[in-house]
Amino acid sequence: MPTNDSQVPSFLCHLVDDAAVFPPGSAPLDEALRAHLEHRAASYGDLLGPLVVRDADLSRLEDLVPAAAPGEALRVAVVVSGGAGAVEPAVTWAARGEHLDLVAVEVAVRESDAGDLAPNARRIVTAVDSLISGGLLDEDVAVYVEPPRLRGAQPSASWLAALDEVAATDHRLKLRTGGLDPDAVPTADELATCIGAALDRELAFKCTAGLHRAVRHHDAHTGVDQHGFLNVLLATRASLDGAGPADVATVLEERDRAAVTGSLSPDALTSARRWFTSFGSCSVADPVQDLTSLGLLETP
Repeated sequence: MPTNDSQVPSFLCHLVDDAAVFPPGSAPLDEALRAHLEHRAASYGDLLGPLVVRDADLSRLEDLVPAAAPGEALRVAVVVSGGAGAVEPAVTWAARGEHLDLVAVEVAVRESDAGDLAPNARRIVTAVDSLISGGLLDEDVAVYVEPPRLRGAQPSASWLAALDEVAATDHRLKLRTGGLDPDAVPTADELATCIGAALDRELAFKCTAGLHRAVRHHDAHTGVDQHGFLNVLLATRASLDGAGPADVATVLEERDRAAVTGSLSPDALTSARRWFTSFGSCSVADPVQDLTSLGLLETP
């Protein structure tokens, strides 16, 4: 929830997970921590979610926090790098630390040679649920399971079954929305399909990669068209309101900044945030700059 004196609209609160340590930013951990604390203390601080780190970062981060934020537990989201078998060590490390507050765990479904994704998704949710039942993981910690990209194909029965495994345990999805080369960026049709599949199963989701800017745009540095995070939020609202994949894709493809901001209904978008929970960005400054230029945040 926003603070009482927050300058951040409710539909934007905690929208940006600070993934500064991940490419292309790739900030050193100590610099990422220092910048994260500065962002949180700024007038736009309520825009931020947790600091996103790799499981391998946890031990060092535990050592860094006391000096950077004395007496404070740092909210962290942990990306598990080794599949279902690596979930327990990561959670144990985070729980053992006195200076870390684990708020999210993110795990990717590995693609098997057999091409059957459901068993791999099941192993993840089983590992997580055993930790919850054993008291090692608080049930309030958000668990995001990332399915493989569709890469332009229609969802297979195996892909949909993997989503069903996640939905059966009331966890969440993580959707990859961009990258540095054209192949890394899903088309609007692909992303619309993923959003629809998530909402059909009442699955909340976060996005990762590529969503540095508010509105869809052409990135001159990479030569790639990148999605806008406000487009994704509006597309989520459209899908909830019954729009089909083609219409949702049209919302994702909108490049006119005035058209996008003119479609913003704070109450409707605040309710949509139940489903589109956040996105990870290696740059907090980019979303802040865009939202300020659009008049949605006060000048820092």
